Amino acid sequence: MTTLPRIAIIGLGYVGLPLAVEVARHFPSTGFDISVERIAELYEGHDRTGEVDPARLRASTIKLTASEADIAGFDVYIVTVPTPVNADNLPDLGPVLSACRTVGKAMGKGAVVVFESTVYPGVTEDICGPELEKHSGLTCGTDFFLGYSPERINPGDREHTVERITKVVSGQTPEVVALLSRVYGAMTSGGVFEAASIRVAEAAKVIENAQRDINIAFINEVTMIFQRLGISVHDVLEVSATKWNFLNFKPGLVGGHCIGVDPFYLAQCALQNGHNPEIILAGRRINDGMGDYIAGRIAGQLDGPSRILVLGLTFKENVPDLRNSKVVDVIAGLRGRGHQVDVHDPFANPAEAKHEYGETLTPSLDGLGSYDCVVGAVPHSPYAGFTAETIATLLRPGGLLADIKGMWRKVAIPDSIRVWRP
Repeated sequence: MTTLPRIAIIGLGYVGLPLAVEVARHFPSTGFDISVERIAELYEGHDRTGEVDPARLRASTIKLTASEADIAGFDVYIVTVPTPVNADNLPDLGPVLSACRTVGKAMGKGAVVVFESTVYPGVTEDICGPELEKHSGLTCGTDFFLGYSPERINPGDREHTVERITKVVSGQTPEVVALLSRVYGAMTSGGVFEAASIRVAEAAKVIENAQRDINIAFINEVTMIFQRLGISVHDVLEVSATKWNFLNFKPGLVGGHCIGVDPFYLAQCALQNGHNPEIILAGRRINDGMGDYIAGRIAGQLDGPSRILVLGLTFKENVPDLRNSKVVDVIAGLRGRGHQVDVHDPFANPAEAKHEYGETLTPSLDGLGSYDCVVGAVPHSPYAGFTAETIATLLRPGGLLADIKGMWRKVAIPDSIRVWRP
């Protein structure tokens, strides 16, 4: 293909929108999302995810649409829809299959369909390919072709952005790989790595987050051990980090749409192929139980039913993303032990918090005061910048400060305030 390929990006969330804006700098492209509301917001220059700033969004040449008719006959389709798990922690391929139906009806002969969504090895070729055939009437590998280029977006990360990271590409044929190397190579200064096969690329992606999950689970488990010894794991990690090859993971609540989800995709793949994934699922059990563990530790230091203020609800600092937040487990654990809990988060959307978790956010910290306990659950910048005076205004004398993330370790907390850290 000597002319510039026309590219359609399917799904304009945390992954798809930054990619679409960058693709549009180099190729004629259209961004598609099933949400009319999302498209309207983007046209007004507002990205609710906070990944693309308004000025950059307004300056982009990307065409935005919620109409399937507007993506007919493109050369390349890049699918960036979510891959969640269901209530039983089994992979939910519903969004990917829905995207296949949309693309299948829109594409013509010669099209290349690239998946960026995190899946287990085999999904692209064994599940998505047949679904695309079904809705297009075309033959995979002859009339259209598959590719896989795993997303590596880290929400809120302004350093490892899509135009700077190494992009992995893979395809059914050498020609597809060459095309994708050309497309992604034009977008990123981090270079392109051509994987040996689509399955290899799928596998590489799914273990990247599983590896992080397991490492965090180890730190969470040693946190529990050190708590029994009266030692703060934050103090221990500060010492251990002086060794040149120590992996400096931190304890915490592992949520979000990647690390807390992707290991289940790998585990399901293992089970389907006759292997019991002991380490992967053990890591998930530890991390999924961390919220209630923390709630129990906090409650154990309170005298009877108490008023508690939880600071932070999103799954990660300085992002509005509430998906799979494990702070809700801490909140549920505290309420289940008889405590009254208020929640504040300067980044979370109040309507979304209400819809997703039934949580009514406290709109402001001004004038609250007199809490028996304040829980620092998410180290948002506004919270990390608290002074000792700010903290003292939120707590009654003798109140408990539960510094889950250790964000106030360097703050000289008054002696009148009790402090607990994992």
